[in-house]
Amino acid sequence: MDLGLDGRAVLVTGGSGGIGQAVCRAFAAEGALVAVHYHANRRGAVALAAELPGAVAVGGDLTTEDGAAATVGGAVAALGRLDACVHAAGVWPSEPAPLWEMDLARWEATLRVDLTAAFLVARAFLRQVAAQGHGNLVFIGSTAAVFGEADHADYAAAKAAVVYGLVRSLKNEIVRVAPAGRVNAVCPGWTRTPMTRAALQDPTLVPRATRTMALRKLATAEDVAAQVVLLASDRAAGHVTGQVVTVAGGMEGRVLHE
Repeated sequence: MDLGLDGRAVLVTGGSGGIGQAVCRAFAAEGALVAVHYHANRRGAVALAAELPGAVAVGGDLTTEDGAAATVGGAVAALGRLDACVHAAGVWPSEPAPLWEMDLARWEATLRVDLTAAFLVARAFLRQVAAQGHGNLVFIGSTAAVFGEADHADYAAAKAAVVYGLVRSLKNEIVRVAPAGRVNAVCPGWTRTPMTRAALQDPTLVPRATRTMALRKLATAEDVAAQVVLLASDRAAGHVTGQVVTVAGGMEGRVLHE
């Protein structure tokens, strides 16, 4: 199916990361022009942009107002407009900590990166949408938002705020400035990426994690990217908004396999 993305301009925040890279490649495969965002990994973003036709690398600290605005502005300056924005940037604190042992600094740092940055990027992008009259937004969430995640309540709380609070509010707001504008989210479960590599060194993790999944395997970044691109396509998902799509092999909040 032709998704109608050829020549479309797309910003992917966290584009130099594991899922972000796969999302950038998937858009480029559909003919889209991609702005690959980075914060610390400039080398990775520049190298990826060099591989993808018409792509550019844009840097910025998304936890600051200036950084988020500069990222969106840089993408618009390079590509001429923005038809879609995928907010994939985020952090999963790898060190487990039950809430009674979690210090305030970690809580605030996680919310700053995973929630406040989402607000700042969305605000900057929606201002561009208002100026041009069209555009759609896809957030990368997590199954932690759906089921919670013990020892990572900070991450679960931030992602839940994004995929439920922000998505369901913004889908009603974006149409004020773009009548066909849409806002959706994709929630991956356990996915093989550089961010999860350390945790996956534990040989018991995958068998334990997949006990609640109908498909007893972890996702790839490409599995997630395929759903993101589909939601960003006005041709394939033009009447889909305010939705949360899980990419988690049928994960449930109960054990399916002994």
